[in-house]
Amino acid sequence: MCSDLLNLEKDIRILEQLGVDMLHVDVMDAHFVPNLTFGPDFIKAMQQKTDLPLDCHFMVTDPFLMFGKLTLRPQDLFTAHVELKDVDYRDLSEKVHQTGARFGLAVNPLTPVTELEPHLPYIDTVTLMLVHPGFAGAKMVEGIMDKVGECRRFLDGHGYPGIDISVDGSVSAERAAYMAGLGASIFVGGTAGIYRKGMDLKETIPYFRKSITL
Repeated sequence: MCSDLLNLEKDIRILEQLGVDMLHVDVMDAHFVPNLTFGPDFIKAMQQKTDLPLDCHFMVTDPFLMFGKLTLRPQDLFTAHVELKDVDYRDLSEKVHQTGARFGLAVNPLTPVTELEPHLPYIDTVTLMLVHPGFAGAKMVEGIMDKVGECRRFLDGHGYPGIDISVDGSVSAERAAYMAGLGASIFVGGTAGIYRKGMDLKETIPYFRKSITL
């Protein structure tokens, strides 16, 4: 969302050169969140242009529909939202894992991490939303960073220390450093992180990476 969409391939090449680990793609359907962004065809086009893993975050009411229109690669990550009560996450996870890709669940700011408990055997990552999802540049929810430590303790306490925690929304380098200490290991760099006004990616990415190197 934060890239120059009319010159996205150029941006991808810069991100590759600067050593980012994944490309985060926000897919929104104007139902689960009040915005409409990219779809399966956009993801397919990106897959043709880069070998970097795509971290696909589906803020949609029907993640099965999205899965059926994609060809996931082993390095990709498919993330749905835990708030969807009528979705068989075990089945979706199995389908995603059959492609070799990883499967994760995202948690909105007002959703307790305990909602993850029945799904822990099927997930590889948890994405903690630090803003109310839907738009780039949203303000971080006050006090939300402490949820990272809460989530890490919850996962470890239930016997899942291998599940990675991703943090998404207003993640600056300074905030990323703090959350790394709390147990986060994947950091979505948006307008607060690497797409900072008046700064070049060649400046912001090395600075951001340095902040999360423990």
